[in-house]
Amino acid sequence: MKRQSRRTIFAVMILTLAIGGAVSGCGRGNGSESLGGANQGEQAANVEINISAAASLTDALTEIQTEYQKQADAVLIFNFAASGALQKQIREGAPCDLFLSASKEHMDGLEAEGLIESESRTDLLGNALTLIASSEQSETVKSYADLTKAELSGISIGTPESVPAGKYAKQALQNLGIWDKLEDRMIYAKDVRQVLEYVDTGNADCGLVYKSDTLAMKTGTVVMDLPESSHDPIVYPVALIKDSPQQKAAADFYKFLQSDYASGVFEKYGFAVL
Repeated sequence: MKRQSRRTIFAVMILTLAIGGAVSGCGRGNGSESLGGANQGEQAANVEINISAAASLTDALTEIQTEYQKQADAVLIFNFAASGALQKQIREGAPCDLFLSASKEHMDGLEAEGLIESESRTDLLGNALTLIASSEQSETVKSYADLTKAELSGISIGTPESVPAGKYAKQALQNLGIWDKLEDRMIYAKDVRQVLEYVDTGNADCGLVYKSDTLAMKTGTVVMDLPESSHDPIVYPVALIKDSPQQKAAADFYKFLQSDYASGVFEKYGFAVL
């Protein structure tokens, strides 16, 4: 009997502990749900929008970011790089809600793969291709015809396969009939901002960048804009990414990019608003 009583008592203890644990677990569950709800509310109030944008848009979008975050419950996270590199990242699944490309070609690629919302695609901006020279070569380079001078040893452009500005530069130099004379002296850069840096620091004698980039020069000199007829039109399309986790928030910023305020900022930095 004593052994039976002990077993009974032991069973009751286990049952009591189990019930207590379950109740405690439910309490923790309710607490977690409440906390989770609070976190979700906080996240909703501070939603993060991932934006992949051409490097040439860095200064303009940084200024727009400051203004937008004053009036919207959103955090803008920019990924600035060459449009070709960004296209590859998006294709491989990198976080992105909105894409601003410096060329139609890279946006075309994503649209063909069904990775953007085609209805949202629009041509936002235009630009020009500009020849710049280092301070040391400012007297040597007065026009694109001077690029063939023997005293110039380094001419920088973006890598044509991935950098739209580099593609436009190669097109222009080919159409102007001087590419073959310059190819051996080319210094290729990962994006247009690196071209600017090479020229500004004297690591390249001259280079081809967007007109909008010249505003960020420190020591270099603007030589001239290349003829528009020498290269494809420079157009910046923008589009929302399909299956974005932040479609509504991204769409709100997409609309803001077409506002009068944003247009004024883009024009300030040398872009043409389309």
